[in-house]
Amino acid sequence: MLYPKLSDSFIVQRLAPPTGKISMVLDTDTFNEIDDQFAVAYSLLSNERMEVEALYAAPFFNELSSSPGDGMTKSYNEILKIRKLLKREDVPAYRGSEQYLPGESSPVESDAVEDLIERAMRREADNPLYVVAIGAITNIASAILKQPNLIEKIVVVWLGGHTLDWGDTREFNLAQDLHASRVIMDSGVPLVLIPCMGVASNLRTTLSEIRDYVRPEGELGQYLFETYRDCADDHYAYSRVIWDISTIAWLNNANWGPSQLIPSPRISDDFRWSIDPSRHLIRYVRYMDRDAVFKDLFLRIKQFR
Repeated sequence: MLYPKLSDSFIVQRLAPPTGKISMVLDTDTFNEIDDQFAVAYSLLSNERMEVEALYAAPFFNELSSSPGDGMTKSYNEILKIRKLLKREDVPAYRGSEQYLPGESSPVESDAVEDLIERAMRREADNPLYVVAIGAITNIASAILKQPNLIEKIVVVWLGGHTLDWGDTREFNLAQDLHASRVIMDSGVPLVLIPCMGVASNLRTTLSEIRDYVRPEGELGQYLFETYRDCADDHYAYSRVIWDISTIAWLNNANWGPSQLIPSPRISDDFRWSIDPSRHLIRYVRYMDRDAVFKDLFLRIKQFR
């Protein structure tokens, strides 16, 4: 697949942490875990930092779904529920891909893909659309394959894979759709990569904390509390990672997620990173400040009430 060649200076400029209010879309497998619900709410409560233009349902396939398409549909319905809780039914929601990419040059059609292409391609050259992805990257990869010039108009912020020094990168978001993951890493699209194990894994919380600081905050707080409570049978000495909020937190304040520019790594067939210094640059987040991120999230939930 031939993609436009972006200059190093263009990529570096695009990957600078945003300083003003941005426009963004959020691509989420919302029914897959409990962290997506927190991330969707976090994005819609961050009004002074980001305008959420659309929400896309991503496919997923595990014990909570009968197929990637079923996972996408369940995620779409969960998006509608959260949107209503937050009184943000003005934000459009779109169904995404019903299957993973069959090959690295084969996009999958969906309403989300069409909306992303149309929405991003009308952007001004100096005002990119931030595409935040917290699931399999199928929808975004499909859009790039259909319209390669899209990489000139967007910045992708993706929670995917593990740290470069982890034993492998067989992480759920990345491993579900290897073809799509390779499109994102190989296309040259400006990318902020937030690894799961070793970085976002720092964002752990407990039932006690959610009960004290989230549950009292109205209908939204009760919903998020019940979502967390029901994720485990035994909460004694138990904490759970809320990975997906890392992407929203980084956009709210990049100081909470120190990062550096590195060559885009390749992904092997057995899900391992390899480094080629000649490759285009991406921004790689190395750490997440757990306390600052949760304090920001909890305060936004409190202020919403």
